[in-house]
Amino acid sequence: MGHEIESQVEKEAVYNDFGHGSTGLNKYTLLCALLASTNSIIIGYDTGVMSGAVLYIKENLKITSVQEEILVGSLSVLSLIGSLASGKTSDYIGRRYTIALAAATFLVGALLMGFAPSFPLLLVGRIVTGIGAGFSLMISPVYTAEISPAMKRGFLTSLPEVFIVSGILLGYIVNYSLSGLPQNINWRLMLGLAAIPAVAIGFGVTAMPESPRWLVMKGRTDEAKRVLVKISDSCQEAELRLSEITKAAAMDLGQPTTSNNSNWRGKGVWRELLLSPSRPVRRILVAAIGINFFMQASGNDAVLYYCPEVFKDAGIHSKRELFGVTVMMGAAKACCVLISALCSDRFGRRPILLLGSIGMAVSAAVLGLGSKFLEHSETKPLWVVIVCIVAVCAFVAFFSLGLGMITWVYTSEIFPLRLRAQGTALAISVNRLVSGVVSMTFLTISDKITFGGIFFVFSGILVVGSVFFYFFLPETKNKGLEEVWALFEDKDKDEGTANERNVMLLLSDAVKK
Repeated sequence: MGHEIESQVEKEAVYNDFGHGSTGLNKYTLLCALLASTNSIIIGYDTGVMSGAVLYIKENLKITSVQEEILVGSLSVLSLIGSLASGKTSDYIGRRYTIALAAATFLVGALLMGFAPSFPLLLVGRIVTGIGAGFSLMISPVYTAEISPAMKRGFLTSLPEVFIVSGILLGYIVNYSLSGLPQNINWRLMLGLAAIPAVAIGFGVTAMPESPRWLVMKGRTDEAKRVLVKISDSCQEAELRLSEITKAAAMDLGQPTTSNNSNWRGKGVWRELLLSPSRPVRRILVAAIGINFFMQASGNDAVLYYCPEVFKDAGIHSKRELFGVTVMMGAAKACCVLISALCSDRFGRRPILLLGSIGMAVSAAVLGLGSKFLEHSETKPLWVVIVCIVAVCAFVAFFSLGLGMITWVYTSEIFPLRLRAQGTALAISVNRLVSGVVSMTFLTISDKITFGGIFFVFSGILVVGSVFFYFFLPETKNKGLEEVWALFEDKDKDEGTANERNVMLLLSDAVKK
């Protein structure tokens, strides 16, 4: 028995060297994470470009304000369908082919919008794009989390948000660049250009391996080992990661992972999540759904979609100037999301999340005060206009720093392996539902209570959200995916659970010998 304990200690020390203490980053892992995240640039591009394109669509197709809200908000609402379907789909066909399916859906949606002769067909294209967005928002962070080492998971799983923000900035730049074209052409080009990255992703998927954790759940351990050898720094590290994954999968399934699991398709997961969750699973659901709810209840998506309207209210009316200011806003978002991506593994998820949400609350309050001042001022002083512009830029920048990046990282890493895809899909479905509701009611509510009033509401929501994050979201920095589960277990059972796992590890090693 002493030999087994000594062997286990040695294995843990080596794992710490590779999985938790290594400062390097496997280049193949980085390439796979970049390819998986490329879908997200289309989501960001569509969000950014629609804020400008809709101005020309209103004039060219003569749509009403209600139709404008439906067109803009339909992407978020219909992405709910993609999010709900993506969990089961990725458990059935795999993470890799789900990424390809999302890209194909984006391609069809972009072409439909670019060639749409009327509002109904434009809306159909927007709906198809929304379904693709739902697939992509779930699968990109899940795939990336499942191939990433613990020490670099925060950085790698933040790449989808980096690509989203890059896409938003690209959309603003395209708006500015094409604004001089005739209005019956410029918005079609703005929307149709999203087909280009969708085609590139289709080819890029051929270079990506399947998630080793999904392969293990399907009983395809040999294939998982070959993938782990590619995404690890040595064969020894690959063996240790495979050992940890197979043991965690066996505990999830209640049986060893063998070829008999080839028919595993995530059956029974929804029942466990919604009808009979254990106490740890309930805590995970509260954390995952809560952070996704507050991400969209903060109003960020509505601000991005309607930022020209917000800036008009602040006193800027030239379309060229409006697009110029939105480019500045996009640049601020891009800088902050890069800072967050580089710092999340060093400082942790919680400090960055709290800093971002508190910063958003303050920025929204300042914007509300500035808007109220301008409402009651006939002269509209320049300094107040500048304060409002800075407050909007700060609002979206703090979002990218905290909620925008940490939400995807945190949601993709807290569910246990068997529940991960469908649990993440459930949380992101809430995300998209709230985003759609906020986006489709933003103009209507702001007409009733003014822009100043609605930003005071957002500020209050963010204060409540900050309190929620402080009490319900434990830190996951530097924890392996198979270790995060323990953070949500009953505190009085932690010691017993740890001992039980150590015994299982020792018995497993003894059986092998």
